[in-house]
Amino acid sequence: MTTFKIGSTTAKGGFANERAICDKFNNWKVDNEAQMWLRIMGYNLKEIDSVEAIQIPTRMKKEDVARIGLRECFEELMKFKKADVQIRIVITIGKIIKVENLSLKKANSDADYNQVDKRWVDSYKEIWEFDDDVAFGLKLFTGERKPSSCPEVVKDKSLRDRRRMFLDELPEELRNKITKFFTDNKILVVSDILKGRGGLSVNWMLVTRYNKNNETTNWILRDINTAMNFFGSGDVKMSPRGSLYIGRITMQRKGGTPDPTKLQFKIKPCELFELER
Repeated sequence: MTTFKIGSTTAKGGFANERAICDKFNNWKVDNEAQMWLRIMGYNLKEIDSVEAIQIPTRMKKEDVARIGLRECFEELMKFKKADVQIRIVITIGKIIKVENLSLKKANSDADYNQVDKRWVDSYKEIWEFDDDVAFGLKLFTGERKPSSCPEVVKDKSLRDRRRMFLDELPEELRNKITKFFTDNKILVVSDILKGRGGLSVNWMLVTRYNKNNETTNWILRDINTAMNFFGSGDVKMSPRGSLYIGRITMQRKGGTPDPTKLQFKIKPCELFELER
């Protein structure tokens, strides 16, 4: 395997969707971007016999898992599969088969947020094993537990939103307990929401940004450990609006429809371009 240092560039045309990315990998022999991506992944093009890229659907059935050759427990695989768009790349070199899972983040401007994980609080409790107090506080934060049902917590506070409580509206002891949990378990949290676990965990993050004015696509491809270190860098602290920052990751109430009271984690994928500055 070789090392290819360039990790981002600008290309003519638009390919900022999963089907187009798969097409580029499947046409790697003549596609310039796909060749660069394979080199960044450490492959010598002269040694590659074949490349097959397929889109991993957000919702999968057991037969889908069997079709792509995964033999892990279906329930465990789905629990730790990333919810965002993934592409599975099978690279054949002689008798060796390598599999690379790629997470695609699409953005149109530097201000775009991208949801990287969302679940009910109890689902996160099962995965991360925080205690009942943290779960209770997070449910008040998302509105899954209504403030009106907890007058002993709200007391005489004038809430900004009667449907839920912001972190800075929670009792100090409870707020500190939540912050401490995410501080103490930061590496685990960042890994689970960006990389996942098991056969469908992510190896690479590809961020694409399409410019309609000149019909070009900027992209940056980084290994997932670099991406996790980048987005996870920084303190765990309350945001000015009463949500939680975990480095460059924002934890907040999902809002909107459906499932407005789920807990979600978001990043600004275009920030990854800062690695090239």
